[in-house]
Amino acid sequence: MSILLDRRSRVLVQGMTGSEGTFHTGQMIEFGTQVVAGVSPGKGGSRHLDRPVFDTVREAVAETGADTAGVFVPPAFAADAIMEAAAAGIQLVVCITELIPVLDMIRARAYLDRLGVRLIGPNCPGLMSPGERAKIGIIPNHIAKPGRVGVVSRSGTLTYEIIQALARVGYGESTSVGIGGDPVLGLSFSDVLELFAADQDTDLVVLAGEIGGAEEERAAELVGRGYPKPVVGFISGRSSPPGKRMGHAGAIISGTSGSPQSKVEALERNGVAVADTIEQIVELVRERLGAASPA
Repeated sequence: MSILLDRRSRVLVQGMTGSEGTFHTGQMIEFGTQVVAGVSPGKGGSRHLDRPVFDTVREAVAETGADTAGVFVPPAFAADAIMEAAAAGIQLVVCITELIPVLDMIRARAYLDRLGVRLIGPNCPGLMSPGERAKIGIIPNHIAKPGRVGVVSRSGTLTYEIIQALARVGYGESTSVGIGGDPVLGLSFSDVLELFAADQDTDLVVLAGEIGGAEEERAAELVGRGYPKPVVGFISGRSSPPGKRMGHAGAIISGTSGSPQSKVEALERNGVAVADTIEQIVELVRERLGAASPA
């Protein structure tokens, strides 16, 4: 089982004919994702990667029954692409694009909330369910294996490192979700934790946060109210100076808000075992799940 995405998901890719869209859609298809269409205005009626291309999302949904969208659209147009997908009936939008203007995303997020559409991202690596052979985004195909660990992270590279480290000692993932590092995002840590809590095939969750914002503290409070599964935490950016943005647009410490110390303390106070290194993440997972067979 998995959360959000499985082998039945019918995926369309907005911006599929561009260079990034072409490469990563090819990887998604190779992984096993059921990609049913691409959307590129002005290229409707053509085929790309042996999939039909449409001018609009509405046309693609009507013709193919797509229910999920991956967005590889330039920043100036990405928020409109997200809203176009939601307006056409798409239920899950995964936006990989970075550098989308904040005001654009505020508008897009409010629109999706009104329609009850889920959004992952923007500025994220997407998500992957190895056992379902399904992914949307840019997580490398070769690093994952099916298993019972859920992963949720703000950092793309950190997501890859955790997945690969777990795989090396025999642990796989039910689903890995990169929620993104921008100030305005779709699903939060808490949202994803609740989905993993209800997933019968997820036994443990690894939560990887970073400096900036308060989402990790909110997730810690959720765990402290009686989360049904063990959670292993990690906070990156502990040596970052206050007031300086590090990497993601949302990774900035303002006063005491968003500091790594406040996040670590909140997680530990609510029963989350917090690792100092990726290697220690593996050790903490092993302590809680027992030995895994070698990968």
